[in-house]
Amino acid sequence: MSLQVNDFNAWYDDFHAIKHINMNVPKHKVTAFIGPSGCGKSTFLRCINRMHEVIPGTKISGEINFEGSNIYNRNIDPVEIRQRFGMVFQKPNPFPTMSIYDNVVAGLKLKGVRKKKRLDEVVETSLKAVGLWEEVKDRLTKNSMGLSGGQQQRLCIARTIAINPEVVLMDEPTSALDPISTAKIEELITELKKQYTIVIVTHNMQQASRISDQTAFFLLGDLIEINDTEKIFSQPEHQRTEDYISGRFG
Repeated sequence: MSLQVNDFNAWYDDFHAIKHINMNVPKHKVTAFIGPSGCGKSTFLRCINRMHEVIPGTKISGEINFEGSNIYNRNIDPVEIRQRFGMVFQKPNPFPTMSIYDNVVAGLKLKGVRKKKRLDEVVETSLKAVGLWEEVKDRLTKNSMGLSGGQQQRLCIARTIAINPEVVLMDEPTSALDPISTAKIEELITELKKQYTIVIVTHNMQQASRISDQTAFFLLGDLIEINDTEKIFSQPEHQRTEDYISGRFG
């Protein structure tokens, strides 16, 4: 297993946003989080790479174990966790004042990598991995904001994998994209799981059924059910899961 979550809880002040979550996230698989708005999916995703704690008034309890260690242990640097657990957000967020090249290597430079040959190699490898190299190889010095929305999101994924994380977290990465760009991102996710463990939050149940190996259904901060995606969508164990999947609410 890549991640083991034991009795995990998260709060915003007095609001209990995530309640007693227990789950396993397998290596080199895609795990999808589904559920209605406000059910805790994105909050839990942010907890996995310790971004929840940067918000004032938040707290957590329980464990998220990775490679045998609780990522919330006091001796573990949250910055190190955020490097090992890359995050891709809902809206493409390339650094607006930077070139395509500098966007990809931003994380590496923060880690102190300066050799141009090494940076060049990572740019080419990362952009090829997201299917963007042929589209941008002749304009790497151009501003990243000149790319289309779908290209910007693939650039953000390239930036994420450039620092060689072990887990890639995606918070509705295609919700702001057109169908063609969405299809490209979905194909990319299927390829990336060969190298990375992927967790994706999505409102699109068809997307979850297409690309994920495992699906977790959240409702009002509770994990109602987690199982193989095929079983979740064909034979859910809980009535509330079936009601959500069949469109009775949400």
